[in-house]
Amino acid sequence: MDNSFATIASIIKNRRTVKAQAMNGNKVPNGHIAALLELANWAPTHGFTEPWRFIVYENPPEFCAQHAELYKQNSMGDNFNPTVYDNLQHQGDKASHVVVAVMKRGDLPKIPQFEEIAAASCAIQNMLLGATALNIASFWSTGGMSLRPFFKEFLGFGEEDAIMGVLYFGYADEYPEGKRNTEIEEKINWVK
Repeated sequence: MDNSFATIASIIKNRRTVKAQAMNGNKVPNGHIAALLELANWAPTHGFTEPWRFIVYENPPEFCAQHAELYKQNSMGDNFNPTVYDNLQHQGDKASHVVVAVMKRGDLPKIPQFEEIAAASCAIQNMLLGATALNIASFWSTGGMSLRPFFKEFLGFGEEDAIMGVLYFGYADEYPEGKRNTEIEEKINWVK
């Protein structure tokens, strides 16, 4: 196997999720985030719809305050939990950048929505792998309000669009161990 394969295999196998609270607060240069977004733009896309869109927050506490307020405004009576509110408000305190990833539905109705979601997911994975190559910690979150309809409305997206999650980027002093629960051989059926 050549060096290119060994390099990409190492990056893929060493990518880890690092929760935003475990990041150390050091800033990632904006140029590095821009480079990750450029990698996202090279994801596979059926019909060249390129359905990925990104909103980049250079100041994570600003995003977190908005996220927490959305939770507060859209929690009815007993559904409001002050602990959840506080967690949302401070989740990104140690992150460098927050990127909201969106699948923006294209105007080719013949392409199924799941293909657009898959393409946007590939774009996100490109970013996560690029972050690993740059020693940037990353966390892809779908928690809080991110999957609720009023969150995408707040961000100005339509009914057929989908919030894919909130990506937290920063630096970390420690990374979790990698593991798989099932060997690959148990997940493959070779047909001759």
